[in-house]
Amino acid sequence: MSGVIHGVGLGPGDPDLMSVRADRLVRTARHVAFFRKAGRAGRARGIVEGMLHPEAVEFAMEYPVTTEIPLSDPRYNEILSAFYADCVAHLRALADEGEEVVVLCEGDPFFYGSFMHLYERLKDDTDVRVVPAITGMSAAWTATGMPVTWGDDILSVLMGTLPLAELTRGALDADALVVMKIGRNLPKIREALTAAGKMDRAWLVEYASMEGQTVMPLAGASDRVSPYFSIVIVHGQGRRP
Repeated sequence: MSGVIHGVGLGPGDPDLMSVRADRLVRTARHVAFFRKAGRAGRARGIVEGMLHPEAVEFAMEYPVTTEIPLSDPRYNEILSAFYADCVAHLRALADEGEEVVVLCEGDPFFYGSFMHLYERLKDDTDVRVVPAITGMSAAWTATGMPVTWGDDILSVLMGTLPLAELTRGALDADALVVMKIGRNLPKIREALTAAGKMDRAWLVEYASMEGQTVMPLAGASDRVSPYFSIVIVHGQGRRP
């Protein structure tokens, strides 16, 4: 009998925010896979520290590249495609042997996560099941202590890696905003939000729901390189009773 591969959303970082199903699968899994940067423990793996079964076999999927070469370089997709193919071959072999595998996913597996690349390669010939989760952006706007949308507000999710013109246009077209992939793009994001007239409503949240969480007005944040787990939130001001 074929096994099952579970893409398990762990939520934004606090283990207490995992779903009951995710908690059960993580604690009973005999095979656990997770992504990480080479030389790092892996954030997803860190979330479940102390939760894994003593006999669980771990499979660390280490990215061959992250920011070493630009996204526009043809080698980037070639290298990552080969990496995902290798990961899929390992996971499929386990499933073919009748094993159940839990793939740990930060946030929600279907929201800008690496698991999606495995899912698309596995779904046609392997039993793959996905456990949804609280997203990092939900934890971020909750950390600000203010509702992100009201009434008929339009919420948009933008990537800080977009060109300035596209960021500005997206900011203009939406009432409420979530900007992800901050990193070195903070000055560009500030410029786009200023041009869109939304800078006074922007907040920078780092490590939402995790140890070291910080929340500050973006206008007062220095033009630094923000950590990977950083999100900019602009709250909507729509209709309310």
